[in-house]
Amino acid sequence: MAFQKAVKGTALIGGGAIATVFGLSQFSQHRNKHGALVQVQAAEAVPARKEHLPTREQQLVALQSGGEFDVLVIGGGATGCGCALDAATRGLKTALLERDDFSSGTSSRSTKLIHGGVRYLQKAIMKLDFEQYRMVKEALEERAHLLQSAPHLSGALPIMLPIYKWWQLPYYWIGIKLYDLVAGSQCLKSSYVLTKTRALELFPMLRRDKLVGAIVYYDGAWPLCLLGAPGLCLWASDTSGGLEAVPWLSAACLLIVRKEFDVRAKCVINATGPFTDSVRKMDDQEVPNICQPSAGVHIVMPGYYSPDNMGLLDPDTSDGRVIFFLPWEKMTIAGTTDSPTDVTAHPIPTEEDINFILSEVRNYLGPDVEVRRGDVLAAWSGIRPLVTNPDSKDTQSLSRNHVVTISDSGLITIAGGKWTTYRAMARDTIDAAVREHNLEAGSCQTMGLQLEGAVDWSPTLYIRLVQDYGLESEVAQHLASTYGDKAFEVAKIAQVTGKRWPIVGKRLVSEFPYIEAEVVYGVKEYARTAVDIISRRTRLAFLNVQAADEALPRIVDIMAKELNWSEQKKKEELETAKTFLYYEMGYKVKTDQLTDSSEISLVPSDIERYKKRFRMFDKDKKGFITILDVQRVLQSISVQMDENTLHEILNEVDLNKNGQVELNEFLQLMSAIQKGRVSGSRLAVLMKSAEENLRRQAIPVDRSGGGL
Repeated sequence: MAFQKAVKGTALIGGGAIATVFGLSQFSQHRNKHGALVQVQAAEAVPARKEHLPTREQQLVALQSGGEFDVLVIGGGATGCGCALDAATRGLKTALLERDDFSSGTSSRSTKLIHGGVRYLQKAIMKLDFEQYRMVKEALEERAHLLQSAPHLSGALPIMLPIYKWWQLPYYWIGIKLYDLVAGSQCLKSSYVLTKTRALELFPMLRRDKLVGAIVYYDGAWPLCLLGAPGLCLWASDTSGGLEAVPWLSAACLLIVRKEFDVRAKCVINATGPFTDSVRKMDDQEVPNICQPSAGVHIVMPGYYSPDNMGLLDPDTSDGRVIFFLPWEKMTIAGTTDSPTDVTAHPIPTEEDINFILSEVRNYLGPDVEVRRGDVLAAWSGIRPLVTNPDSKDTQSLSRNHVVTISDSGLITIAGGKWTTYRAMARDTIDAAVREHNLEAGSCQTMGLQLEGAVDWSPTLYIRLVQDYGLESEVAQHLASTYGDKAFEVAKIAQVTGKRWPIVGKRLVSEFPYIEAEVVYGVKEYARTAVDIISRRTRLAFLNVQAADEALPRIVDIMAKELNWSEQKKKEELETAKTFLYYEMGYKVKTDQLTDSSEISLVPSDIERYKKRFRMFDKDKKGFITILDVQRVLQSISVQMDENTLHEILNEVDLNKNGQVELNEFLQLMSAIQKGRVSGSRLAVLMKSAEENLRRQAIPVDRSGGGL
């Protein structure tokens, strides 16, 4: 057989997050530059939960020590981690392999909703599709479980459907009420209808013209992406990160981590999401494809684009897709679904993608809200691995039903599904593994199992963090809602600020509540890459790419101290993270809004006004300004700013990178600002503020209305 069988064990492997290794017969793999390996102890019946995480070194030793696993899971996303947790809690010796950081793929690039799928229910009813109905029913049941298992991370979110045609009001009301009915006793809160006046009170940014009213229903919100992998290690055994799972061979296989060694298991589970078919073809070249990749693009905008606690759903965009418009981490996230793609690697968000989302946002917001391209703070694209007929082109007609397949050699594949149903997917997969490979295991133990941090969490836990440690209230709330009762462990290692308040907790960047201690804690929980810290241990990369870029040097310094990195390693991590931000998180399309080839489309009066402002700094009429010019003007109005900050400010506008800002570059900047392509330019605000200060200083006392 292609995959040979073996015996019991549990281990975790990944590139900076957490993973678990469950049985593998013979499987070939290379380790990448980030990773390490881990193994978990098998339990006799239902395993006892550990109190402390084993170190990565301990896990690596355990994995290399030999022995055979019951289950080996390939893929460290939501589904793979769910399978690992399910198997481990049944007493199976388990291991999980991930070629990158855990949850670095599709699992971290979702819309952050825990939902049954309103549109799937609509299709189930319209097409009398019982399978779609069953999928919605199961997803609503799993929604309730997920909210209960991690109350500190998740919660109910009201979502508004604005109604602009009278006939739509009863149509959507019936559909949403059916959604409540299918949820049954696990309905989060009952949906309701709003008048036009009340809808505008709750969502004042809405377009008023022709608004009839609105319907509000409830779904779950899930802000993070790591599936409690540290908790998985406490159940499963040992953990590690940064393993590159390269070719899965049908014959004898090796796992290469610093040195080659064999890893054997009774059963191999393929939970690789968009890479499902490539792994299946390593087992059998002739197997037909079962996975149809579908891309979803998301952008993040400032929080003032949406209310703090009300989302919006557009069920029928101009091209038939659905757009969600949701509050997230005090920002606003807008995203599309189901755009067919032929790639399995996560594509780079394009300007066309972003402009489409912005155009749909403009359709729903009032004319008094200017939707600016420059307000897009981050953008990313994720691949959803939908199960489909290989010949199908229309991914919108597909649901996220999951399928479990078993090859002739015994390879078990879990494909399709969605975030909300990860636990049920894992249950079905391990059930199949137990049956197919005659594994000695108990029944599924994950229903009702709480993730790490949930047990002693309460909504007022953050108050103790403020009182006991002297943290800022915003930082304390963030820690409590992210780590749950484990927030105290982060607070204990937070550095003293040296200020009267806050006493501890140095922020990585001023506008977000992430603190330096979280980097140290992330390393403790197996984070090994700067990308992992900025994108999954914190959410900086997904919230604001510029803020993430500013925080990177300090993050790398902290990680280097904890992990004993060399200067060369620090440089590599910094460059890798910057490349990630530039291409995968939308920094490229953001910087493309202002280049040395940008057009100047200003009216003559504006050109003269901006030239006059520029000359206030360019006293010598050189045609450009430098740091010295800016410092001179700031000193004249008694403003102090350090040289490094000034260098950063000018560098944002120094399009040809010659160390100075020329008049043409300044006019390009102001033109881009007027068009909405650029916002939040520090140089533009600084020069305008300085101009106004100098003008006030120039007003004579006898014309100012008097004075002493």
